[in-house]
Amino acid sequence: MTTATLRLTEELIARPSVTPDDAGCQELIASRLAALGFACETIVSGPADAPVTNLWAKRHSPHTGRAQAATKTIAKQDATPTLVFAGHTDVVPTGPLSAWDSAPFTPSHRNGRLYGRGASDMKASLAAFVVATEEFLAATPNPHLNIALLLTSDEEGPALDGTVVVCKALQARGETLDYCIVGEPTSVERTGDMIKNGRRGTMSGKLTVKGVQGHIAYPHLAKNPIHLAAPALAELVTVEWDKGNAFFPPTTWQISNIHGGTGASNVIPGAVVIDFNFRFSTESTPESLQSRLTRVLEKFELEYDLAWTVGGLPFLTTPGALVDAVRSAIRSETGIETQLSTTGGTSDGRFIAAICPQVIEFGPPNATIHKINEFVAVADIEPLKNIYRRVLENLNTLHSPPASAPA
Repeated sequence: MTTATLRLTEELIARPSVTPDDAGCQELIASRLAALGFACETIVSGPADAPVTNLWAKRHSPHTGRAQAATKTIAKQDATPTLVFAGHTDVVPTGPLSAWDSAPFTPSHRNGRLYGRGASDMKASLAAFVVATEEFLAATPNPHLNIALLLTSDEEGPALDGTVVVCKALQARGETLDYCIVGEPTSVERTGDMIKNGRRGTMSGKLTVKGVQGHIAYPHLAKNPIHLAAPALAELVTVEWDKGNAFFPPTTWQISNIHGGTGASNVIPGAVVIDFNFRFSTESTPESLQSRLTRVLEKFELEYDLAWTVGGLPFLTTPGALVDAVRSAIRSETGIETQLSTTGGTSDGRFIAAICPQVIEFGPPNATIHKINEFVAVADIEPLKNIYRRVLENLNTLHSPPASAPA
């Protein structure tokens, strides 16, 4: 049966929004939100020839002004809590069109599945955000919550001009956020079986170990940097960086690329370049990991250059108001006792966590994201929307005054 959520998901899939092109997705969503009383702001960032489109849309609770007047707060302060739905309208490239069973930007139904690029990552979540909000406000036109949406077309790309730009702008104006749900596809088998209540940090390094180039037949006249680096790399592989904790697995260190040599089989290279990455828990910091790694390099007396890139810090939302609201919503809608997890890669949650104390990620199953023939099960779409609506209801109940108290 066609529903409002399914129709909007199809409309969004039909827009070829490959990073950084939004392809009008945010305009479509903003038109729906504006009809609900949201103030919609488009923030464009990035190069002129490939701009990133960001949407910040917020609907203030009608109780906010009264709370401010009662507490004599300044305009920037807001006594009413704000729940943000966050996500991205951009999708990854399709890959070879000939490999798809149907056109990736033509929403197609087969065997109870909706196929199309972005179906599960994350246009079903975006549609569910919007329709859940519409239904909630139809039933509760004067909630004790501010509701906002933060959308970007730069999540699947470099992520330099997307959510991070909006978060910095909000922080500069003194905007306060209390809760955030990022609509990333976090579920495994069924919608609701897993939410992410944190993510590991990511830090990459580019290590250049220097040697002396020479003829391979005269190694005493050269200095092979690959040989010099090998003992240090072998030790780094065995290091226990930390033990993790109740929410995070131990920090890991992995080599991703090694580049050395001229391509000739009779030349000792003058340098070797090693790319590596840490995925780290809240038990470690970038500074502690950098210090421990360089101590190993110095132990083996290597001559080297090392450049670091911190892609994101770890964040964690411990069980509390938001986690409880989401768990309860999932249980009421599906009967599932959801699992909390911090596994997987990074998301824009890392930027939002810098300005919002409670951030979780929750969306449909992720088995086909970024793949050929990406799909979302049609049977997962309505429960997803209903869970988001129930979260709104749960948080509104939490922040509503007792029946005997004045509104």
